[in-house]
Amino acid sequence: MTTSAQADPLIGRLVDGRYRVRARIARGGMATVYVATDLRLERRVALKVMHSHLSDDAVFQSRFIQEARAAARLADPHVVNVFDQGQEGEMAYLVMEYLPGITLRELLREQKRLTVAQTVTIMDAVLSGLSAAHRAGIVHRDVKPENVLLAEDGRIKIGDFGLARATTANTGSGQMLLGTIAYLAPELVTRGTADARSDIYALGIMLYEMLTGEQPYKGEQPMQIAFQHATESVPRPSVRNPGVPEPLDELVLWATEKSPDERPVDADEMLRRLREIEQQLGIAPQVQRTLAVSGVVASDRLDSEGMTKVLAPTVEVDTPVEGDDNTTRLRRATTRRRTKGVWLFVVVILLAAAAAGAGWWFGSGPGSQVTVPQVTGKSFAQAQTALVEANLVPEKKTENSLDVAEGQVISTDPGAGARLDKASAVTVTVSLGPAEAKIAALNGKAEDDARSALAAEHIDVAAKNTGYYTDDEAGTVLGVAVHPADGGKDVDCGKGCTVHQGDSATLSVSLGALPSVIGKSLDDAVGVLEDHDISVSSHSEQYSDSVAKGAVISMADRDGGGWWRPGDKTTLVVSKGPQLFEIPDVADKTRDEAAQILQDHGFTVDYSPIWKIFPNALTTVKGTDPAAGELRVKGTSVYLQISGTQ
Repeated sequence: MTTSAQADPLIGRLVDGRYRVRARIARGGMATVYVATDLRLERRVALKVMHSHLSDDAVFQSRFIQEARAAARLADPHVVNVFDQGQEGEMAYLVMEYLPGITLRELLREQKRLTVAQTVTIMDAVLSGLSAAHRAGIVHRDVKPENVLLAEDGRIKIGDFGLARATTANTGSGQMLLGTIAYLAPELVTRGTADARSDIYALGIMLYEMLTGEQPYKGEQPMQIAFQHATESVPRPSVRNPGVPEPLDELVLWATEKSPDERPVDADEMLRRLREIEQQLGIAPQVQRTLAVSGVVASDRLDSEGMTKVLAPTVEVDTPVEGDDNTTRLRRATTRRRTKGVWLFVVVILLAAAAAGAGWWFGSGPGSQVTVPQVTGKSFAQAQTALVEANLVPEKKTENSLDVAEGQVISTDPGAGARLDKASAVTVTVSLGPAEAKIAALNGKAEDDARSALAAEHIDVAAKNTGYYTDDEAGTVLGVAVHPADGGKDVDCGKGCTVHQGDSATLSVSLGALPSVIGKSLDDAVGVLEDHDISVSSHSEQYSDSVAKGAVISMADRDGGGWWRPGDKTTLVVSKGPQLFEIPDVADKTRDEAAQILQDHGFTVDYSPIWKIFPNALTTVKGTDPAAGELRVKGTSVYLQISGTQ
């Protein structure tokens, strides 16, 4: 026991009347871990006690309790079990499974880099534990070698769910980024958000470190490392360690993609791929168990070469016993020789059986089988070459696909990683590209009907229509322009057409009739047009005998013709009212002369009927009503004031 451990006041204390603290075994940022004895169940446990300076912090207390709840929800042999959680005074604690052994970090310090077999064994166990967490909706958020425990009995477990969060509450702290910076996913650096794919990124970094003996990013300051996570791509491990198989290279690159959408969706998907790789490489993770058979204690553990250790059997050696005579000793020797002969015979039989089994295995059994290579995304010629090299027979099949380019392989049946007998047929499905889409006439239909018809043919319709003011009812389709996905010329589909699934389209739709502004005041007319996104650039005035002064006489036609559409501009003509003309002076004119002059100026003439019986020469106009010089509209009746000639 160290001096610091001896000075710890918690050593020897009985916590909550049940847990006797024995020794301190670890100290972290949030808590200290002790080995203790559960007096009630008489077993050793790990007691995790929150640091006293954090006990008043409600956030840390909540996170500490959350670890217990998160881990207790998991029942997996590769997750450290949480037995209990409680509080004594100001001391909050967790009671966990006690696993004497080392952490993956300590193993890495000792070996620098691990063998492929060791790496696969550890990753298989860690992914199994994290799969259980992800299925339960829990994100670990602090995956790193320090939290991977390698027990003395060979068990491999992931622990310390102190930063765990439910996957539905994936927003990180706005004040700081939690987790170890060397394993921090780019989205935690840039957005402060995390989900199951953030754990996958950390696993990818950890896998890189196990294969190469070092982390991919280095820097003097944490922010330098965080910047590299956010901006750079993780290199292939084989650049540092040429002995890394290509499938593990690809697994690291997949797990550490900068975009979360490009990574495995969770630990379960990554585990399935790892186990495909195990089959391809012929590696089986070591079984972790403790056995006692016929006096032999076998502890399957990872040694420095990734294999298992078997402790030497305990052998009882015959020693002379007082009172034995020569006859007895001779009988014993004979018995031993007979037994040895029987064992030799058994060994020979077993070797023969093993040889026969090996012959069957590699001749007609599973050993004669080959693995279907991964050819998705390749051309058929490339896939054919890969399958023939694997002693398989490719059979081509074609089908349309929206997602896979024409000529590329969509899938194989059986899929990549499957094991088949040599010369077995593998169906290779090759993309024909998007299928043809026959579109019926859509002009005159309602917008919703047109969108549904296009969606049924997997044609994406732009959310924003091109709108026109027409006499058709609002929402009526006026035209359909389909934009080919390959970048070709737009196709007019309003009257029906044949295009391809995966293309996109824009609808031209009626906005209803544009209201008439004739007869409205200029302000009212401008307001109505602006409400329909038509701007009035200018207006002119002219006389009108039929439209009141200040009212709109007319609106200019659309520049270029066609339907009005939002954003267009126009001009208006506003009435000045009827034009006025001066009444001519006809004084001293005869009746007929005056009448002719007024009529020539557009006025009508009236006078007393009595003057119609007088000869024109005997009449003299003295004045008019309205008087000469007054302004009147044409057609105004002018009354002649006539007198007789003296």
